[in-house]
Amino acid sequence: MEKERWDAKAEPAGRCDLHTHTLASDGMQPPAENVRLAKEKGLAAVAVTDHDTVAGIAEALAAGEQYGITVVPGVEISTRAGGKDIHILGYYVDYRDEQFLRRLAALQETRAARNEAIIERLRGLGIEITMEAVIRGIGRELKPDESVGRPHFADELVRLGAAIDMRDAFNKYLAEGAAAFVSPPRISPEEACVWIAEAKGKAVLAHPGIYGDDELVRGILEGGGFTGVEAYHSDHGPADVERYLEMAREYGLLVTGGSDFHGARGGVIFHGDLGSVTVGAEVLERLKD
Repeated sequence: MEKERWDAKAEPAGRCDLHTHTLASDGMQPPAENVRLAKEKGLAAVAVTDHDTVAGIAEALAAGEQYGITVVPGVEISTRAGGKDIHILGYYVDYRDEQFLRRLAALQETRAARNEAIIERLRGLGIEITMEAVIRGIGRELKPDESVGRPHFADELVRLGAAIDMRDAFNKYLAEGAAAFVSPPRISPEEACVWIAEAKGKAVLAHPGIYGDDELVRGILEGGGFTGVEAYHSDHGPADVERYLEMAREYGLLVTGGSDFHGARGGVIFHGDLGSVTVGAEVLERLKD
């Protein structure tokens, strides 16, 4: 496939950000606000891909009707392979499918157990943090199908003075290999692909450059079930992009991309700003085929 642009030079009418998060998981904004921002930035489409939940999709779709912008219903499923957390994006999933919702609810239970284990580790490091305080810091009552993520812990660590900002909190405590990192048993990438397919969606391997192991990435892709690879991402440099473009060509996979927008915490945007990484609108047609 022809190389996509990943900067702001593409024509606004054809630009799509296919990786954003909302308050339904660990983003900072309501789903409707992500859609409004996408419209403001001249995007043709925006995907809502919250972690292990589709709770924000209905609101986003309604906002898409209001603002006249295409909203792609998505999800980002947490899996485990090769000793690393691997994220699988699902696009055009049936977000009302009962079996899919039950499966995501089970992932939420795993996430809740992981969160309690993070609290225990942080307290073992002498940090007086509680789950109640983390949730209180979100500033609103969580809905049953919304989730608490590591950025919420980072917010509380900053409030407690244990970290300077969110990036510092991840580096010290929350990133893979850091002092309070916890990764519970999770489903495999192959199983996530099956779930997505059975919910009538298309599976894409998220931000492969983050995993730091291209042999693992190849092994995951060779497991089958994927429609695409997210070659364009805020944490990918030009060399990463070229490498995964070539890998996508090698495996005959679609190339996707997105900012991984979570909003700003303490004035700092983690990953990338909405619309900062895009692909052409033709990608949507291929995802729907």
